[in-house]
Amino acid sequence: MSLRSGDPEEIGGYPLESRLGSGGMGTVFLARTASGRPVAIKLIHQQFAGDEEFRIRFRQEVAAARRVSGAFTAAVVDADPEAEQPWMATAYIEGPTLAQRIARRGPIVGMELRTLAIGLAEALRDIHRADVVHRDLKPSNVVLSAEGPRVIDFGISRAADQQTLTMTGRVIGTPPFMSPEQLQTPRGVGPSSDVFSLGTLLVYAATGQGPFDADSPYMTAYQVVHEAPALDEVPGELRTAVEPCLAKDPAVRPTIDELLVRLRDLPVDLAAAPGPGGSRTRDTDTQHHLSTASADAGDAGADAAATRGLAGRLRHRWRPVLAAVLGIAVIAGGVALLGPGADGPRDEGPDDGGRNVAATGAPLPHGFRAWRQNVSPGAAKLPDELRCVPRGGSAYCGGGGVIATRIRVADGHRMWTAHHPGVPMQNTHMVGVSGNTVLGYRLLPDGSGPGEVVALDAARGKELWSTRFATKSMAVTSRSADAEVIGSTVITLNAPGTHVEGRAVRSGKVLWRTPVPAGAICAPLSAGGAAYVMCGSAAEVSSTVLRHATVRGLDLKSGAFGKAVALEGPLQVLGAHEGRLVMAKERVGEIGVIEYEAVVRVDVARGEVAKTRLPKRFGGAPSLAAGTVYFTEQNGEVSAVNAATGKLRWTRQAGVEGASGPVAGPGALYFSSASGRVAALAPRDGARLWTTDPRTNGSAEVGASPRVVLAGRAAIVTGAKNLVYAFDTAKPPKSG
Repeated sequence: MSLRSGDPEEIGGYPLESRLGSGGMGTVFLARTASGRPVAIKLIHQQFAGDEEFRIRFRQEVAAARRVSGAFTAAVVDADPEAEQPWMATAYIEGPTLAQRIARRGPIVGMELRTLAIGLAEALRDIHRADVVHRDLKPSNVVLSAEGPRVIDFGISRAADQQTLTMTGRVIGTPPFMSPEQLQTPRGVGPSSDVFSLGTLLVYAATGQGPFDADSPYMTAYQVVHEAPALDEVPGELRTAVEPCLAKDPAVRPTIDELLVRLRDLPVDLAAAPGPGGSRTRDTDTQHHLSTASADAGDAGADAAATRGLAGRLRHRWRPVLAAVLGIAVIAGGVALLGPGADGPRDEGPDDGGRNVAATGAPLPHGFRAWRQNVSPGAAKLPDELRCVPRGGSAYCGGGGVIATRIRVADGHRMWTAHHPGVPMQNTHMVGVSGNTVLGYRLLPDGSGPGEVVALDAARGKELWSTRFATKSMAVTSRSADAEVIGSTVITLNAPGTHVEGRAVRSGKVLWRTPVPAGAICAPLSAGGAAYVMCGSAAEVSSTVLRHATVRGLDLKSGAFGKAVALEGPLQVLGAHEGRLVMAKERVGEIGVIEYEAVVRVDVARGEVAKTRLPKRFGGAPSLAAGTVYFTEQNGEVSAVNAATGKLRWTRQAGVEGASGPVAGPGALYFSSASGRVAALAPRDGARLWTTDPRTNGSAEVGASPRVVLAGRAAIVTGAKNLVYAFDTAKPPKSG
């Protein structure tokens, strides 16, 4: 990747040749020594240079990396942690990360798996012999070089006799690969914590998925601490060696030397486990190489395959885990879904028998029959990413391994599909449809940045144009919508994050470019057919809790910002009702779980903010439909609250765990889950009208965007493993 405008020409006397990656904490460059030896230089972002806590951490990283430089790590060539912009140079090791290897070719088997297991254990042995605990073993921190695996990035490591930084007490790491004690008492972790992480890493290498994978950091952390690991797909011999590493009690786990003995006894032809196997990530033949100097928080997509469920809806997760996962470079994509009409859903009330029924007056598409298909049959374990937008007689679906695909609503016939080469990530859905143009996201295969917005011709799927963008919406608005389509204009934050841009949907022509306020981080926002810009200070956004935000109207013709309206956060934007933005006020409840204590309505034009306290604190995930805020709990319980008065209307059990939604239709609210299960509830009292059976194996994920859209009376449903199916809501599939 070429150097960009503003990049330095040299660092510490080392001429720079190219960028290798960039993330939240730093940028990694390829450089050369005077003798021509390639080195990777991590340059810390300027905004962290004045943060003394961060400097202490970076000094520790440099010291730890120097202590463990050896055959299984990247040797430190030079460093200056006291420079105006701190930096560190390490030997450049060519090769893909373990995350990239799994993403491209699926799980590792046979001799390659045995060699990897032994090599990683030997690397960990050397690290521990240097009296260092790594504390962040994960797929993007393992480089598969021609000489064997190398363990990199000692950004959160520490000497075994050294306490973690006392000034923050933050939990730092990557939940699927963290030990129970690291999640519960991070100050007390020792070498046995790395043994646990190595066990999870070997399970991931052998199966393409971690032993505690779930669709939210909260559930992942819970499973790490309380649940047994999922090891059914691990080869039997390897399972025997790895399972003791995953003991909840650190004292019960083998030492790294004991583990090495077991791994060396593995057969050369280590067999694959029976069962479906396979990776959850898309296979690609493209070759990439990563530097061994990680950009700390910017693994730039390398961990996408390993942290499928972490990135999605981060602000609705467990706060301590949130601090751990903000380091993952993610693309938070949004999808423009068809909502209810101006008057909202019509509740048809009880029938002659006193039962609540859904209205069935909406027509079916001509020639409709129920159908089901998998958009990417060869990638059955992709994350639950597809979302659809119906237009005319077609549904345009995107996410996972495709930018978009066009499906005929009547019979499910796929008319075209535009794939992308990037590693699929959570919450990377479509942007939307406008006229004869479809907009979606494309992740970059080299992990060099968040990705691009891509415009496709709706008739043929031909690419029209693309542009890179910045991913700030989740941190600012708590919504995964980094691009917004309003009419014939698409709004994004440019890649550096310095300007909000408006482009013509069809041509991609830049219509206007407006700078964000100094010192602010902003994100575009669409609600109720109007455009807004929401901003927070860079310091608060970086701290993960945005307590003071502003929202402005955005003129679609000129790009001009309106007057700023101050907001007291943290807030999650839900949508708009009666010309006002509707938001949910967050607070951190017991054990760090996000709860909601108030509904906030904002009249941006008048600068008026009204806050209504809720009758109690609600957990789960909030959503808005027709003036009602719905709080959906992990167990499927749904509570309906009047957005204007805060009055609780009803609480019901939807019968769908981890339900997303609702989508409002005539006389019914439709909730759905990653398993493809759908529940219809009556808007008036929440009575359950019907539920369908699951259609695929999919983990519950609270806070996901709705998976149901309506084309007349037909429901189009998406689920895990790229499932899409459709049925007549008047004749739903029978349950049981």
